[in-house]
Amino acid sequence: MNYRERMRALREDRDLTQAQVAKIINKSQQGYNHIETGRAELKIEDLIKLCAFYEVSADYFIGRTEK
Repeated sequence: MNYRERMRALREDRDLTQAQVAKIINKSQQGYNHIETGRAELKIEDLIKLCAFYEVSADYFIGRTEK
């Protein structure tokens, strides 16, 4: 699973909208959608915020581990 798939899975598992998660990383819903769908890259600062929000490691988030 790549990080875009993991991003979506984590969001959907918690029944969150793209707009709700976008606020966490200070993006618009459209900006977040672009990251999740591959039209934009995830910045490291945003990765850190999302890992903290979801309480997962960066290795898990980017698909290097399943734990």
